[in-house]
Amino acid sequence: QVQLVESGGGLVQPGGSLRLSCVAFRIIFSIRRMGWYRQVPGKQRDLVAAITSCGMTIYTDSVKDRNTISRDNAKNTAYLQRNSLRPEDTAVYYCKFYTIIALYYWGQGTQVTVAS
Repeated sequence: QVQLVESGGGLVQPGGSLRLSCVAFRIIFSIRRMGWYRQVPGKQRDLVAAITSCGMTIYTDSVKDRNTISRDNAKNTAYLQRNSLRPEDTAVYYCKFYTIIALYYWGQGTQVTVAS
């Protein structure tokens, strides 16, 4: 069974940085798109950034200047570098991978808390 495992979350001070990672295990189909989403309690899960298999990136306007998404195809891994973090960036961050056969998978989420 395919499993996505995120890591890199935690407590960070305002203005700080962190890098989230998401690795897929037991996935046999190529991953067309890797995405990162965020969710706060009571709100829907929103896209933060995504990257296609050819390296094209998508960012939501509010985070474009503070985030960099990347991927390592050989390792089935996506990364999200987040800089200049603000308290409003506090959320649970999830990765989502789309395969070339239109199946998708979610990670379990990693908590990011921005506070002094």
